[in-house]
Amino acid sequence: MRAAVVFFSSASRERILALAKSLSQGIGEQGHHVDLIDGDRDVNAKLTSYQYLAVGAEPLSGFGGKLPDKVAQFLGSAGMVSGKHCFAFVAKTPFGSMKALSRLMKNMEKEGMLIKNSSILGSAQEAQEVGKRLHIK
Repeated sequence: MRAAVVFFSSASRERILALAKSLSQGIGEQGHHVDLIDGDRDVNAKLTSYQYLAVGAEPLSGFGGKLPDKVAQFLGSAGMVSGKHCFAFVAKTPFGSMKALSRLMKNMEKEGMLIKNSSILGSAQEAQEVGKRLHIK
């Protein structure tokens, strides 16, 4: 099955990139073909051909749970994503991670995506373990 891990960074790209890479490795260990898509740089990427999507973002600050505006813009222009099974994740912050995850899921559901699972990821190792255990079919 074709899967895509789409991520959006705020201030530092390295942390969310490490989480997304580890998550894609975990999904790949299940035998799926996984593509890593940077939502900030690959603005013209289309998600229509993927059967499963993992969408992640890093909150703009450690407080408040705000997400980059690029998340909603990208999902709105990423092709046919309605009805696709998805996983939502955010990078762990001291405060506001749950609110950021809620906002991310709201943006995804607005586009018609079916969120099957969600998580707040604190480390690359945790992301890889979550990727191994995601129920993708």
